[in-house]
Amino acid sequence: MLVSLPYWLIQMARHGKYRRGLAERLGRVPAQLRLPEGQRAIWVHAVSVGEVLAVAGLVEELRRRSEHRIFISTTTDTGQALARSRFGEGNVFYFPMDFGFAIRPYLRALRPEVVVIARISDRSWPRYRRFRGLMRRLLENVDLFLAQTPEDAKRLDDIGAGAERVRISGNLKFDIPAPVPPAVVESLRASISGCGAGPVLVCGSTVEGEEALLLKAFENILVQYARAVMILAPRHPERFPAAAALLERMSIRFWRRSVWSGEPLAGAVLLLDTIGELAALYALADIAFVGGSLVQRGGHNIIEPAQYGVAIVVGKHTENFRDIVSLFRSRDAVRVAGPAELPLVFLELLANNEERVGLGQRAGETMRSQIGATSRTAGELLKLLARV
Repeated sequence: MLVSLPYWLIQMARHGKYRRGLAERLGRVPAQLRLPEGQRAIWVHAVSVGEVLAVAGLVEELRRRSEHRIFISTTTDTGQALARSRFGEGNVFYFPMDFGFAIRPYLRALRPEVVVIARISDRSWPRYRRFRGLMRRLLENVDLFLAQTPEDAKRLDDIGAGAERVRISGNLKFDIPAPVPPAVVESLRASISGCGAGPVLVCGSTVEGEEALLLKAFENILVQYARAVMILAPRHPERFPAAAALLERMSIRFWRRSVWSGEPLAGAVLLLDTIGELAALYALADIAFVGGSLVQRGGHNIIEPAQYGVAIVVGKHTENFRDIVSLFRSRDAVRVAGPAELPLVFLELLANNEERVGLGQRAGETMRSQIGATSRTAGELLKLLARV
């Protein structure tokens, strides 16, 4: 912690990261979280926005089927804001740092009977496996592992979880309902239709190094489809200015969503510099690209565009969503492309209406076939509670 402290301080100074909720992260428990005597509690940790959305149904199910108060912690500011709006200010806090002095005050205040925490990622698993002797002793403190797939269950067993404590419950993210569309969705739909713009390419959750590749592909698209529209949504708010500067350098006509007031978008880019609107905007797409995948960032969730039956394209780096992408690929419900072939894949899908529509339909069917993880997960947690 001491060695890496300069990095964290720079992040706080440059981007404001980790500054919010710092006292909570260091172990100061907000007064509204303290439980009255006799009240039972469950603590669910959801790192960021995607996890908050994923556990929303589980929290609702647990509230319906038990008398426990459900507390939710997050790590990121965007996740915190969404969790507070979804679950109430009095039930949400920043996850404390992994030090005894920071964790113990929460355990004393909340007295949780169950703590539900995150998955093991593709990137962390090799390290856990290397130290499995040490991990086995650590994992003995976990009462139940709920794996998304048989492959995840096998990995857990391999690092010492013990097959008798592992269950396969599925992926909660398949149960996330489509969001209530904000007003901007209809405004954009009317604007695009009214000026005869299209096709529409929605590029969501993009990270550093991807926007330039996507905008070059968009320039290629404009050669054949002069009225095409791109909706570009960087993953992190602190990168909005960098994306805008890139658009200016490339001399691509664009509007920031925060100041757009209905101007025609044909042949232009709408830079989504707002939070919480991307998922619903996938409904407008002819093709959706899901970012974090053209560069080595592990990818992001492709279920959001799949809900709308949209043709989906991702890069080759999808390790964080390995199982979901593998499932979609096995059903020919997603296209995978590297930076070099990306423009060609976009153009081929735009030129072949039947293939593009079919790809989107298969994506929607694949997503719907996986629904049910929330009920299974809640059932397993309630069984565990019965043993407490």
